[in-house]
Order: sequence, then structure tokens, then C-alpha cells
Amino acid sequence: MAKGVNSAAEQAEQLKQDGNHYFKKNRFAAAIDAYTEAITLCPNVPVYWTNRALCHRKRNEWGRVEEDSLRAVRLDPKSVKGHYMLGLALLQKEIYAEGIRALERALDLGRGAHPNSYMVEEIWQELASAKCKEWVHDSAKRTLDLQKLEKACEIALEEKFVHDLSRKMDTDGVGYSTSEQLAALKLIFSKAAEDDKPTDIPDYLCCKITLDIFRDPVITPSGLTYERAIILEHLEKVGKFDPITREPLHPSQLVPNLAIKEAVGAYLEKHGWAYKLD
Repeated sequence: MAKGVNSAAEQAEQLKQDGNHYFKKNRFAAAIDAYTEAITLCPNVPVYWTNRALCHRKRNEWGRVEEDSLRAVRLDPKSVKGHYMLGLALLQKEIYAEGIRALERALDLGRGAHPNSYMVEEIWQELASAKCKEWVHDSAKRTLDLQKLEKACEIALEEKFVHDLSRKMDTDGVGYSTSEQLAALKLIFSKAAEDDKPTDIPDYLCCKITLDIFRDPVITPSGLTYERAIILEHLEKVGKFDPITREPLHPSQLVPNLAIKEAVGAYLEKHGWAYKLD
């Protein structure tokens, strides 16, 4: 019995390798067939499902991407690719909140496993794009709602002005009071719209190397904060020293800067335009 199980597992692994070969050749239908056979033999291996989901993604078969990704994350809740593809599929269906949550989960898992891998950067790009689209949608709605409310308030003040004129002889006083109220009203609505107007991101929320807003900030013993992937790349390719202070620095000395990460999260929550990518 054990021999039969091992044989099935070996066959499934060979089919996965075949699928990978077909995928690299852009033969996605053949790759899907190979992964499907592997799944038939060993249905509890998450990578077979995520590999097939990737093929479906290439063919824009988003319903099947969602199905395979869901199966993968049920088998392995820590599957980076599973959560990533699920997020992409949900976003295609314009289910933004759930799609963004799936991408955020994939990003957290990816950072924990391979913080400077290409996939972490790819996930961030997709997440930032989704967040920005969500902000554009919500911002447009907020702007329209504010405009409608401002107009309603102006009409109400004008009606009050007419009503007061009919009851008072001091028309100059009434007109001056209404003018002041209208000016105050415009100021209030102008301030209410400020959060949706792009401005410069505060320097303390940006990496000193990339000059971009932090995604995964880490702090060094010298007290400087860098983007994790960028400082790790520097330590690996340039040398084991702090790029600014030039003091010796080892990857093990990097500590997540939770205060800055929380500040970035709060800032992005309030200023969604800051997710916009150049």
C-alpha cells in the first residue's frame, strides 16, 4: 500500500514538472492538463492548485483562478501564491474589500518568508493599485456627496435670507450676516475635501534610500529606518554596513519599526491617494 502511495506521489511530482515545462513554453492548456492529472493523483498538495490557478490567470479564466486558489488556501492557510491569486480573482469581480484583504494576507506571509523576493514587490504593486482604485471610487463619491450637501446648505441659507427680509427692515444687516455664513460654509466644505487632495508625503514616513513611502520599515541599531527589502539588498550586494552612518550592520540587527509601520498605515487609511504608483 505504501509503495502505491509513493508511486502516485512520484507520478504527481513528475506531472508537476511537466506542467512547469509547458508553462515556461506558454503552452498553458497543456500545463493545465498536467497539473490536473497531478491533482487527481494527489489532491491535497497546494502547489498543484496554485500552479493551475496561475495558468488560468494567464488565460483570464478568473472564475477558475478563484476556485483553485480557494482550494489551495484551505489546504495551506499560509500559501502566499494562494492568497495572492485569490485576491487578484476577487478584484476582477470588483469585490474590493475581500480582494484587498487577500492581497494583504499574501503580502504579510511573503514578507515573513522572503522579504526581498520579486513576489513581495509584485504583490505590493497589485495591492497599491487596488487600494488606489478603491480610493478613486470612494473619493469621487465623497466629492459628489459634499457638493450636493454644500448646494443644499446654500439653498437653505438663501431661503433663510428671503424669509428674514420679509420680517426685518434692516436689510443690510441680514445681507451681511448671510454673506458671512456663506463664506464660512465654503471654508468648512473646502477643509472637508482636503484629505482627498494629494500633497507631499511627510519625510519621516519615507525611506531615505528610495524616497518612497514605507511598506515594511525596519530600524537599525543607529536609529535609522529603512525599507526592509532595500536595506537587505544593500547588505547583500554592497556590504555589511549602514549606507548612511557607514557603521557595521548585519541583517540580524534589523528590527521591524512598528511605530512607523502603524503611522504609515494610519496615513494611507486617511490619504488613499498616497498609494498611487509612479
